[in-house]
Amino acid sequence: MQTRSGAEIVVEGDVVCKLHRPGTDPRALAVRLRAAGESDALLSPIDTVPEQVGTRWRTRWPRVEVVVPQPEYVPWADAARLLAGLHREPIARRMPPHGWPQRLRRTASYVRDADAVTVRRAAAELPAEVWRAGSPDRPSTLVHGDWHPGQLGRRSNFAPWTLFDVDDLGAGDPVWDLARPAGFWAAGLLPDDAWAVFTDAYRDAGGPALPDTDPWPVLEPFARAAVVHAAAAGVAHRDEDETQAALVACCRRMR
Repeated sequence: MQTRSGAEIVVEGDVVCKLHRPGTDPRALAVRLRAAGESDALLSPIDTVPEQVGTRWRTRWPRVEVVVPQPEYVPWADAARLLAGLHREPIARRMPPHGWPQRLRRTASYVRDADAVTVRRAAAELPAEVWRAGSPDRPSTLVHGDWHPGQLGRRSNFAPWTLFDVDDLGAGDPVWDLARPAGFWAAGLLPDDAWAVFTDAYRDAGGPALPDTDPWPVLEPFARAAVVHAAAAGVAHRDEDETQAALVACCRRMR
């Protein structure tokens, strides 16, 4: 199975083999694998040294049951507590910056020549802070870098939930891990009650990304970036469903 990012996944019994996207830095990947092996919030890899396959790199992971990525099936409180726990873990000395800004740049490039004026304009008008991993006036923590409900899984029905996929794991502003649910809530794709459960549980667990006051001024630039990213990916993959329509409509309102 090939993912939208260009990675390839092969399941062999209880083992998942992941061939990472072309251009993956093996040294940064090795640092991320070691960090996952030491984390209480992240799924531990079977091996902490990536294997070279041609010009690409492969890793091996335990197979997990992935959450159904529909709002009504997502354990929002558990997800929030996991993210808060990740954001409180120590940062490895050589941890690279998280990969959100790089992913945003790659995805925004998909609409430069496409018939997607609304998304292209929204991308061009994103504020400066979304093009960097962190800011001096914000917390700096471990960041998953590509968190959404599809990155949540567990070994069995009674096992605790865990986060997986470390391709974009790194250091930076933890608000990035809340960007996608915030953006989907703003686009009307995440119910108010799910969003409230998620943010309340994150704060109750001591998550450092949100202030005690109204969180939206902090979240808003990154929520916008997450909507643009998802809409641009939809353009690239020729999505024409209700989700894509809502994302494009949200991009239109940004103006």
